[in-house]
Amino acid sequence: MPPWNGIFNRIRPKAYGRRPSLVLMNGLAEQAESWFKNRRYWSRFFDVHAPNILDYDGPALHQRLQSDQPVTVDYLVEQYHTYLFQFVQNPPYHLVASSLGGKVAVEFAARYPDMVGRVVLLCPSGMGDEEQLPIMEGVRRSDWRGLVRSVFFRPRFVDPEIVKYYQTQANNRRWKTGLLRTVRGTMETTVRGRLKDLRAPTLLITGQQDRICCPQTAAEAVRELPRGYFVSLPKCGHAPQIEKSRRVNRLVAHFLSAPTPEILPGWSLLAKPKR
Repeated sequence: MPPWNGIFNRIRPKAYGRRPSLVLMNGLAEQAESWFKNRRYWSRFFDVHAPNILDYDGPALHQRLQSDQPVTVDYLVEQYHTYLFQFVQNPPYHLVASSLGGKVAVEFAARYPDMVGRVVLLCPSGMGDEEQLPIMEGVRRSDWRGLVRSVFFRPRFVDPEIVKYYQTQANNRRWKTGLLRTVRGTMETTVRGRLKDLRAPTLLITGQQDRICCPQTAAEAVRELPRGYFVSLPKCGHAPQIEKSRRVNRLVAHFLSAPTPEILPGWSLLAKPKR
């Protein structure tokens, strides 16, 4: 067999086969806006689930608000548990979580350790720092340019369709209410004390120019993980899965699949992840 065929066989996934489950937990940005540069790549190797738990315009969230119940981290954890336990039923699950989703992932992994394989936290909130939430002012004042500048290290490379979407939603009172009530119900929750309870191998990725969640606090927090790994990405803000998508895609696939993951893997990133 020619050597190139061997390389292609390693990279190209099989047409059939049960794949490990991967659950995406978004932050305040909704699912489609959080993972549009990642989901297709990860779907080559994992059975990817992205339950739309945080739909700010959706009936489930607004039914809760109308009954005067807050949207809390505890509520979000139990929503994910119900979804996975009732409708997926293929544990253990790998968790990849961004920002607010990091709080949810840490609490979920600590509360249901037998359901979790490995965890990746992307610029997670709740690590004990004082978080900056420009999205609050961005929504109130419809200042989406300022919001984009606060999230991304290089705002000019942001997909304009994302900005257009949020500009449109800023005129949707129901959507704004859902978002702002979610922020109020979750912003005070910290999960730093739960890190010691995580049995799953956990990779924490931060952007060195993150202006929302302090990178130094993240570097300190990872030391409290029993099986923690840490990567700091230069020239990157609060959304590495978008701003550094090519590297993050391969790094996450490697970490979730390698028997002994490496933080700075070489050509192994090009190989098909092992199951």
